[in-house]
Parts: sequence; structure tokens; C-alpha cells
Amino acid sequence: MSRIHLSGELICRDPHEAQVVADALPEHVALTRAEAGCLSFEVVATADPLVWHVDERFVDAAAYRRHQARVAASDWGRATAGIQRRYEVEGL
Repeated sequence: MSRIHLSGELICRDPHEAQVVADALPEHVALTRAEAGCLSFEVVATADPLVWHVDERFVDAAAYRRHQARVAASDWGRATAGIQRRYEVEGL
């Protein structure tokens, strides 16, 4: 069983997108941290108000895939669908 580590950036095009992230983020973080198999989950603003640093750790690929499926169908997933992501995933 291999742990999964995702890290990277969520990159907003403008202040409106950044506000969408800020508004939806607390619920997204709470729901993700409550998922079975989530070891840690952090999304934090950077010095650039349009960029957020993302760091996620899951116990295995199955937990990570369940997370991805939940996110795709969530309010967060719909609200942030058009926002650019630059992620690297280790362990898959």
C-alpha cells in the first residue's frame, strides 16, 4: 500500500475567482479532512492573492480516488471547475 501525496497550486485568474475559492474553501477543507483515508489536507493562500498552495496526503490510491470522486460531485468542484490547477501526485 503506497501513500499518496499531492502538492501544487490553485491559480486564480482574477479577484473574483480568488473570492470563490475563499468562500468555498472552509467547507471543502472540513469535508476532506473528515474523509476516511485522509491523512492531511491543506490549502493556504500565498503572498500572491491569486495563488493558493495545496498539499494533500491520503493513505492509499483508493482513498485518493474516493476523494477525487467526491470533489467532482461537490459544491467545491462545481464552483472551482474553471480554476487552473498545477499539481504533482506521488504514489499513484
